[in-house]
Parts: sequence; C-alpha cells; structure tokens
Amino acid sequence: MSIASIATDATDAKDATDAKDATDATDAMDPKDATDAKDPKDATDAMDAKNAIDSKNSAHAVLLLSCPDQRGIVASVSNFIFGHNGNIVTADQHTTATQKIFFMRIEWEMEGFDLGRDEIGREFGPLAERFGMKWELHFTDVATRIAIFASRHPHCLHDLMLRRRMGELSAEIPLVISNHPDLRPVAEQFGASFLHFPITPESKREQERREIEELEKHGVDLIVLARYMQVLTNDFVDRYPHRIINIHHSFLPAFAGGDPYLQAYHRGVKVIGATSHYVTESLDDGPIIAQDVIKISHRDAIEGMRIKGKDLERIVLARAVRLHLERRVLVHGQKTIVFE
Repeated sequence: MSIASIATDATDAKDATDAKDATDATDAMDPKDATDAKDPKDATDAMDAKNAIDSKNSAHAVLLLSCPDQRGIVASVSNFIFGHNGNIVTADQHTTATQKIFFMRIEWEMEGFDLGRDEIGREFGPLAERFGMKWELHFTDVATRIAIFASRHPHCLHDLMLRRRMGELSAEIPLVISNHPDLRPVAEQFGASFLHFPITPESKREQERREIEELEKHGVDLIVLARYMQVLTNDFVDRYPHRIINIHHSFLPAFAGGDPYLQAYHRGVKVIGATSHYVTESLDDGPIIAQDVIKISHRDAIEGMRIKGKDLERIVLARAVRLHLERRVLVHGQKTIVFE
C-alpha cells in the first residue's frame, strides 16, 4: 500500500470520527434546544403538563375560620395539622376588640399530609364544632374562574387580563360580559369569550337571567365589575354572596352622579382615591377589601385627575381580586378582615 493510500485511509477515518463526534454532539444537545426545534404547540403542551405536575406537588391547603374567642384555638388547629403530618407555612390571626370574635388564616403544604382532600373536612369537623367555628377550606392549585363585567371603560378590564397573562393573578378568565359591544376586541385579544347583553329597564331581569345561565355554563366562581355601569338587581347579588367585587372612585357619598372628577375639581379636593368592595344589596356600601389614595394639587387639571383616578382604580381592583384569590379575606358583618 502506498503512502498516499495510507494517508487517504487515515483522512477517511478521521472524517468518519469527526462525523460521529458531530452526531454525538447533536444527540447530546441541550434538551431545551431539541424542544425548541419541535412544534411550538408540543413544547407548550409539555410545559403546561410540567407546570401542572409541579403545581400538584407544591399545592397548599388554606383554612379560613372564625369563632368566639377562647383558649386553645391556635393550639388545637395547629395540632390537627401537625398530627396529620402537615407542615404549616403561614398562620395569621386576629381577635376583634369589642365582640371578641377570633379570625384565622392558616396555610400548610399538602405534600406528605396524610389526609386526602375529601377527608380533611370530615376529620376537622368535630374540632370545628367544639369551638363553634365557621370555616372554609381551599387549595392553591384549584384555579378560580372569573367573569369580568365591563361597560365602555377599558382600563380595568385590560389590566386584569394582562395581569392574568403575566401570571400575577392565579385564575382563569373565560368570560367577559358587557352591556355594550365596545370591549369585544380587548376580550378576544386575551382569548376570552365576549357576550353582549344590552340592558334597558324593561329587559334588565331577563338579561340578568341569561347572564346567570352563561355564568353557570362557564363554571364561574367570582364576578368582577371592572367599571360596569349597571346596578345589579338584588336577586342577582343574592346568588353570589361575597363573590362579586366592584371598583369605584372614593368620592362617594360626595360627588355622586355624572362626572365626579369635574365636581371634585371645582371643589378643590386635595386627594382622590379608589375603593374596591364586595357587592351587596346596599349600593356601593359592601364590605371594603382594598382602598388607596393619591395626592393632587391646584396644578392638576381635570383630565390629569381622571388619569390619576384610572391608574388608582387599576391598582386597587387588582389588589382586591388578588386578595380574594389568595383567600386572605374574611367578611365580618359590614367589614372585612384582610390578612395581607
């Protein structure tokens, strides 16, 4: 064999080795790169499945309770959780000064807890009865389904939908209902169904009946009035106790009616604010969840006041919705206990 043949054979062997190395390198690519090369929908489905598994493994139970204040409540509840191999991650409590009513929010990890979700209530029942407790149990991996009611103002609706997309609100928003067609593009931009129910004094009850049918069809747990400029009937409100959240400016009861910012401007107010509350039969008088204010001065024109007011409404409504979703609110008469 000639030297040239030997050199050629060596080159061929080297090329084969290099080709194998390249193949091995490709096979050893970062799995993420391989995922990127696949159909994006497959990657999304895989990520959703992984998130679902992670969520299930990291799920927490949240217990909200209230009862007459007495010795041993905290110890008994904590021992119940500890006795079933639960690890408490947060615990908050409050006792009212005059009525001596005890409120508590306690959260623990479900991983390793030796009671199934359907068993917890049965096992906790005797303890709750002994202390005369009102209580409710929630799980952090169960997403609340929200319907947003809005009219023509888009700022609160858009803000909630965007926060949901960014992962700031742990919920699903399958449905937007409006008495005007204007906000359909906003709802559809975020993948929500948009339903238009025009409201007149004559059609109000029938339209609300149809709205309730849609809410039940979509499995809605919470209704958010994102600048919905209609007063709900008592029959509607009674179906969703402490499950309807509203937002409005904090001028009430002053400057009621049309264009409150114009009225406030002429009065020379020094602060403007926003209030978010649960809806009751008393108009704009339900238990308050969140409030905030911002200072203004003589330098602020009417339009500037409106812009500041809208900014505040976005923030306060989102805060109230988040507090509800995280099960941090207990209603006590016309007040709320909020464990932030």
